[in-house]
Amino acid sequence: MSRAFIRRGALALSLLLAASGGARAVQPDEVLKDPAMEARARDISSGLRCLVCQNQSIDDSDAPLARDLRLIVRERLRAGDDDAQVQSYVVGRYGEYVLLRPVFALHTLLLWLTPVAVVALGLFGLWRLSRRRTDPAPQALSADERAQIAALTRRD
Repeated sequence: MSRAFIRRGALALSLLLAASGGARAVQPDEVLKDPAMEARARDISSGLRCLVCQNQSIDDSDAPLARDLRLIVRERLRAGDDDAQVQSYVVGRYGEYVLLRPVFALHTLLLWLTPVAVVALGLFGLWRLSRRRTDPAPQALSADERAQIAALTRRD
């Protein structure tokens, strides 16, 4: 095998891997004929969590439940619902956990404020630590200490 062949093979493999990284799980039979409506469906789907995969959107997941959710989104859009109604329908059916971006409400306040509280506590701790580590002012030597130093440094 020549080096050129190995390089071309490595290049082809890396291009194949790079191209497959952005692939979506939406199947061709799910795609709506109207491009504007399909774009709306993709936008809604990108904000909904796959309940099986948990940290993937239903647009990125190959799970059967994610496919069902994608079909529900498209079905609701075909029925004439706007984006908020579709999202509300899915949330009503599966709960707020299905949202990748949780709502800012009283019951999710702890979720939103915890990072702020952790950073504030960390900054407060650093401030306290810096205040505690101040070097005390040097004190003058006592008469006994000066006498001891003089005795030690006296040359005979």
